[in-house]
Amino acid sequence: MEISVVINTYNAEKHLATVLESTKDFDEVVICDMHSTDNTIAIAQKYGCKIVYCERYPYVEPARNFAIAQATHNWVLVIDADETVPEKLKNYLYQLAEKPELGGVYISFKNYFIDKFMRSAFPDFKLRFFKKEGADWSAEIHSTVKVKGEVIKLPRGRKDLASEHLANDSVATILNKNNNYSTQAAERHKGKKIGWIKLLFSPLFWFVKYYFIKKGCLDGKRGFIFAVLKAQYKFSCLAKIYEYQQTHYSGNAS
Repeated sequence: MEISVVINTYNAEKHLATVLESTKDFDEVVICDMHSTDNTIAIAQKYGCKIVYCERYPYVEPARNFAIAQATHNWVLVIDADETVPEKLKNYLYQLAEKPELGGVYISFKNYFIDKFMRSAFPDFKLRFFKKEGADWSAEIHSTVKVKGEVIKLPRGRKDLASEHLANDSVATILNKNNNYSTQAAERHKGKKIGWIKLLFSPLFWFVKYYFIKKGCLDGKRGFIFAVLKAQYKFSCLAKIYEYQQTHYSGNAS
């Protein structure tokens, strides 16, 4: 069974060579580029990738379906330009692709923060390996592809099968992303009711989830900061929704 790797890119030169080195033994690698101005295309050409171009969007999801459609093979592995595919994961996916009833697989990811692996951000499952036929990826930010057939997850305890997320974003980068992503999320959910209970306890739950439930407390100060940043993102989403409602709708209670 043959597999196409699909990667959406825009000015992705920082980690792309490392990523493509990890995917070079797949049957095909498709780079769907949003007209990069750095060395992204030169790196992709060096590795013999199939290169296509699409319109530039503020986030990747609107370009997913177009990129997937360019794949030659029916099994598709979607990764970002800062996510690697270890050898054991590659071999495991080829084995899974032989199962006719299977439609998709949630892959685990190792995430890093301030140069350390984060327990609270593992396994971070994402549906990234699936049959191309019948797959549909919504254009909404942080959406998940819909597929036909049975969907499974990789074994939770198999860290050797996890993709390495190389981003290792700084606090400043995460805050910038939180601001951009929360604005997009607020646009999608601007009709959601924002009461005191949600405003107070939803961000608190996110902190508890990442610091206690997902054992971020074992990551020391990094785990605490990471959990606070997660809570801050949730609070920003709710605050922006509330702000939109107060400035666009009349008669709202304060």
